[in-house]
Amino acid sequence: MKLPFTDRRILLTGAGGSIGSALAKALLEQQPESLILLDHSEGNLHQINFELGAARNSDAVSPILGDIGDATLLAEILEEQKPHIIIHAAAYKHVPLMEHNPLGAIRNNAIGTYRLAQMARQYNVETLLMVSTDKAVNPRSIMGASKRLAELALLRWSSPRTAMRAIRLGNVLGSQGSVVPLFQQQIAAGGPVTLTHPEVARYFTTMDEAIELVLLAANLPEGCGIFTPYPGAPVRIQDLADRMMRESDTVPHREIPTTITGLRPGEKMNEEFVSELEQVEPSSCQKLRQIKTPQIPSEQFDSLFAALQEKVASRDLAVALSILRQLIPEYRASDVVLAAAKQEQSSPL
Repeated sequence: MKLPFTDRRILLTGAGGSIGSALAKALLEQQPESLILLDHSEGNLHQINFELGAARNSDAVSPILGDIGDATLLAEILEEQKPHIIIHAAAYKHVPLMEHNPLGAIRNNAIGTYRLAQMARQYNVETLLMVSTDKAVNPRSIMGASKRLAELALLRWSSPRTAMRAIRLGNVLGSQGSVVPLFQQQIAAGGPVTLTHPEVARYFTTMDEAIELVLLAANLPEGCGIFTPYPGAPVRIQDLADRMMRESDTVPHREIPTTITGLRPGEKMNEEFVSELEQVEPSSCQKLRQIKTPQIPSEQFDSLFAALQEKVASRDLAVALSILRQLIPEYRASDVVLAAAKQEQSSPL
């Protein structure tokens, strides 16, 4: 039986990351005509290219060192490789780090995706699917806001010939930045296990489940849209840490101490997959729901986005944040980001 990605030309961005690497392996198993791996990390790209080298159809793999911010490189790839499908997994994902680098988050996650979407439409790519996050819903972090803006950019540039979609995932176990490896290291060292808050809860999915959902979303018959899985119950991070300590044959809070550090900038107590401004509908896939979300008229969106690009390029964070709030009214910046913008305004030229 022919699989959905057999004999297809696929461009995978962020191919060297944890999710990107798992996607690359899953896609190559389906015998694509070509699998173009794009990543800006030489080490990560080398590693996944090396791992795929033993596959029986490894000659289908084309590793390309670069990033989605390079419009000339993107045009070259799309012109020469002519991918049918783009799976966009490249993103800056670490919430606290991005709070201290807000312009970088906007440039990479939002502006990079906007440009990728424009070019995918220009070169008649059939499908562009972005891996999004539950942090894009009612964002309190610049990372979440940048991914929300990326979602809106896909909806802006989708067309009958080029279907653009995003799939919102929760925390993926085993991905870079996942709390599980951190807890494992802390438990092995005898503690302390650090928690931001005892009541913080998150949605979790395994890597295998995440890859299955991404591939299902990329192959939907629907056109454009935002999709989410049917979520299970959120997991309290305190309960997760306690379970991991018990599984390591230690007694939580007695043999291994726990330290409460406080919520980090941009973090929320609870994440969500759907905002109060959105509506949920079933999709053609039993494992995915489609989200109907408010959109800004295209002309207004493009005008604001052009202004945002200009302010990011000139490193004017204060005005960039003002424009970002016009594009995403539900975004609430953290004190760290607001303080950086205020300091910038008060600094002498």
